[in-house]
Amino acid sequence: MTITKTKIVATIGPASSSKEVLKSMIQNGLDVARLNFSHGDYSDHQMVVENVRAINAELGTNTSLLADLQGPKLRVGEMQDGSVMLEAGKKIRISTTKQIGTADVIYTNYREFAQDVKEGETVLLDDGKLMLRVLHTNMKDEVECEIVQGGPLSSRKGLNLPNTKVSLPSLSEKDLKDLAFALDQNVDWIGLSFVRNADDVVALKEIIAKANRHAKVVAKIEKPEAVEQIDEIIRVTDAVMVARGDLGVEIPLETVPLIQKRIVLKCVSSAKPVIVATQMMESMITNITPTRAEVTDVANAVLDGADAVMLSGETSVGKYPVEAIRIMNNIIREAEKFDGLYYHEEMPTEVDEQRFMTDSVCYSACRLAARVKATALVTMSFSGYTGYRISSWRPNAHVFVFTSNKKILTQMNLVWGVRAFHYDKMVSTDQTIADIRFFLKKNGYSNEGDFIIHLASMPIAEKGMTNMIKLSKV
Repeated sequence: MTITKTKIVATIGPASSSKEVLKSMIQNGLDVARLNFSHGDYSDHQMVVENVRAINAELGTNTSLLADLQGPKLRVGEMQDGSVMLEAGKKIRISTTKQIGTADVIYTNYREFAQDVKEGETVLLDDGKLMLRVLHTNMKDEVECEIVQGGPLSSRKGLNLPNTKVSLPSLSEKDLKDLAFALDQNVDWIGLSFVRNADDVVALKEIIAKANRHAKVVAKIEKPEAVEQIDEIIRVTDAVMVARGDLGVEIPLETVPLIQKRIVLKCVSSAKPVIVATQMMESMITNITPTRAEVTDVANAVLDGADAVMLSGETSVGKYPVEAIRIMNNIIREAEKFDGLYYHEEMPTEVDEQRFMTDSVCYSACRLAARVKATALVTMSFSGYTGYRISSWRPNAHVFVFTSNKKILTQMNLVWGVRAFHYDKMVSTDQTIADIRFFLKKNGYSNEGDFIIHLASMPIAEKGMTNMIKLSKV
């Protein structure tokens, strides 16, 4: 088998939205198509959804759909002549009254700006390239700042407040409209931007539940507050994205690598998928090969244990979207040869008594897989839980989830090492195991003499807790 365990997420945009390019990307290793709601309109996103599903039907793949909400992105307004020069040492006013920006005053779309900032706090512009310090606020509509680090400021650039408690809700009016559209399209995952605490995630999950949709939440870690409350966020979310772009602006750059590693470890321990994102192979927006440093970055994310690595501009607007997928896939395949990546044993606890039996069976199955060098761990699951749990122990064997629940087929495509297939016979345990063994061999997922470990609930028709392990040989 040549399939990788670490998954690839890629942002779809003008460079990659056509069916022909998408198909080639999927054939070269794309697992999750990301719809970035910071760009494009609904017709663009709907075309991508339709194309991905048509390709899945054609190729028999389960490419997943991730709708990434913009979140309360703070920006400055239009600038005179498109760009103004801010000189260090001079003063500048930031106003919430809409106007064309000059070297003396600029507009921001953040209505509560003057009420939220305090004297001495830092204001960063254009991904931290420019830095201001708050001198005074009238607590209404205008803030006076000193320019600490100057430079050109173009229209619509981002504004970051690393020291300020932002009072905006986690879902803007635009986000709520985008969310309704995404849920109507039955996407698998919803990316929640600028998460600050667990309540932000819970609020989104409640909206999804009320809409009676199956989408799960990816909490994007981009704020210092989120890093501080990461344990609570991981507990309530379904997955996490280490969004290193805005995170690296709001916290010291040098702290990002260790934070990435800590978050990945926490997520793996909690059986929550984790994506490492931003600038992974950014030079491929214009170049046909990545830098050696970028290759190492991707490999290190794999070695950290990330479930998925993500491409952004490389595939949405870059010149070489298919090549970016292919090269990333090659890097993953090489990194996954490292033995230290596998079998992170962690004994199940009795904290969640409802899952203790399933967790214990999954744990034992992974230990057995290591003992006999099994090529596949096969589980029957309706919710997908056993797939997530087995994946978290990072077995060297491939994990195959067979399910009668078509909703989770594509959703599982984000999870490390897991591939899902539809199966709804459920006649008897022995018949199911025989069917699956035949399927795996027929489709090249196992070979003569391979050991396969089967997990199921008995009696199988009741779809209860996983309580059985069976070792078989092809």
